[in-house]
Amino acid sequence: MTDMRTPLGKVRGFGSAKEGTGDFWRTRITSVALIPLAIYFIILVISLNGANYQEVHASLSHPVNALVLALFILISLVHMRLGMQEIIQDYIQGEGLKVSLLMLSTFFCVIVGVASLFALLKLAFGG
Repeated sequence: MTDMRTPLGKVRGFGSAKEGTGDFWRTRITSVALIPLAIYFIILVISLNGANYQEVHASLSHPVNALVLALFILISLVHMRLGMQEIIQDYIQGEGLKVSLLMLSTFFCVIVGVASLFALLKLAFGG
């Protein structure tokens, strides 16, 4: 028995990775943050169903709508990245493949985030 840490020390995250439960809490926080943001997003999309470009532009030009949608995009991508990271770390065995998939997952989230925010800004500012 070489591990002299108490169970509380293990739970607090003082393990070999020095991260412990940080990702666990970040995932839970983004989950809770996504609840009102997703409800707002769904209501906004339903209200814009069948709307023409001018109506969508007018709605997204409102700063509250644009900011809430930007937050929804960013927080959902962070949540998605954390979830994919957890899946990759738990189920991929090879270290090289694991690192490659983690990098690809992060790049994918960045690309989707940039494209989504660009589309939102283009709609909001009518470019």
